[in-house]
Amino acid sequence: MDDSRLALSTLLPSGPTIDGMHQNRPTRRLAALLLAMALPAAACGDTDTGTDAAAAATSTTAPTVDVDAEHDTSADHDHDDGVDHDHDHDDDVEVGAAGTDEAELDTALEFANAVYLGDYELADADFGTMVTVTVDGDTRTMTSNSLPNHETGDFPNSGNPNEISEQDLVFEFPSTGTHTGDATFAQTPGVALNGVTFEPGTAETATCTSGETYRIEAIQELVDLGLDVNNAHVQPGGQYHYHGVSELLVDAFDSDEDLALVGFAADGFLMVYSKSGAYESSYELAADARTGTDCLLSGPDGTVVQLDGTAPDGTYTSDFVFAEGSGDLDECNGVEIDGQYVYVLTDEYPYISRCLMGEFDSSMPADGGVGGAGQPGAGAGRPVPGPPPAG
Repeated sequence: MDDSRLALSTLLPSGPTIDGMHQNRPTRRLAALLLAMALPAAACGDTDTGTDAAAAATSTTAPTVDVDAEHDTSADHDHDDGVDHDHDHDDDVEVGAAGTDEAELDTALEFANAVYLGDYELADADFGTMVTVTVDGDTRTMTSNSLPNHETGDFPNSGNPNEISEQDLVFEFPSTGTHTGDATFAQTPGVALNGVTFEPGTAETATCTSGETYRIEAIQELVDLGLDVNNAHVQPGGQYHYHGVSELLVDAFDSDEDLALVGFAADGFLMVYSKSGAYESSYELAADARTGTDCLLSGPDGTVVQLDGTAPDGTYTSDFVFAEGSGDLDECNGVEIDGQYVYVLTDEYPYISRCLMGEFDSSMPADGGVGGAGQPGAGAGRPVPGPPPAG
C-alpha cells in the first residue's frame, strides 16, 4: 500500500476547552511510565519517533487559541443514531508546544500538529470535561476527570447499572514510543485526548462444563452490556470508557483531513482514526467451529448456551484470528505511516488495539472491571493476557 496517501502531516486536531472545576475524588494513580533512552540512530531503527523533539522539550507558558477563529465548533454533524450532535461551545483552548519552536516541530514532529503533542489544557463547561497534559522530557503526564467532551447515552440503563461520575486520574506515558516488534497484551492500551480510557476487552465470559471459557466481546448481540452510541459504557466505580470507535470523539478532534488524532497509547505512540477506513484490520473470523457444552454466561440471569459446533460470528474474542497480510495493520492494529508507527482505531475487530508493540508498564490497571451487569472478580474478570491468536 502507498503510505503517502494519508500523510500524518495533515493532522490538525481541534477541541473545545474549559472553564469549570469539579469536586476532586480520591486519586487513583494509573502509571504507564517508561523513560525513553536516547540511543544512536543506528541502534534505534526506523520505528523510533521524535527522540530529538522530546529531548528538546522544556516547560513553557502555553498560548491561548480562540477555537472559533479556526474551527466552526457550532457545526452540525449528521449521524444515524438519534442523538443531537449540535456542538455549540464558547470556550478557549489553551495549548503549548512543549518548548519547541515551529521550525523545530516541523522537522522533528512533521507528522502531526503540535497542539496535542505538547502541553495542553482541555475542558468543556457543557460536559464538565477537564484534562491537563504536560510533557517533560521523556514523560507525558495527563490528569483527567474522565468526563467526555461529547454526548453520552443514558446511564444507568438495562445493560449497565452504573452511573457516570467524575474521577481523579493521573496517567504517565513515554512522550515518544520505542518500537520492539513484540506484541504485548494491554488491558488499557491508551487514553483519548479527552482523558477517557480505551478499554476494548470485557470481563464477561461464557464458561462451559466441558472446560472451555470464552471471552464475550463488548460489541455483539448476545449479551446487552449497555453500550451507548459511542461504543462506551460505565465501570462499577463510575468511570466512562470506550470499547470501540466513538464518532463523537472523532468529531471533537476532527479536521478536514482523513486522519484524526484521537489519543495516546500507553507505550507513547499515537492513536488515530481514518474517516475513510483506508487502513483495514488483518483479523478474520476463524474457520473452525466452536466447541463447548452447557456454557454459562456471566451475569445475574444464569443463561446457558450450547456452543459445540457453532460457527464463529464475532460474539467471542476467540472468534477472530490474525491473518497476516490480509489487511493493512499488524496484530496490534498498528502501521507505519510517513516513517512513524501509529495505532489505528477501526470499525471492525479489534476496534481498538488489544496489544502494544512498544515498551510500556503493563501494570497500568483499569478501574475494577468494565461495568457490565456483573461485578468482575480479581483475575478471572480480566481478558486473558498474551498476544492475539494467529490464523
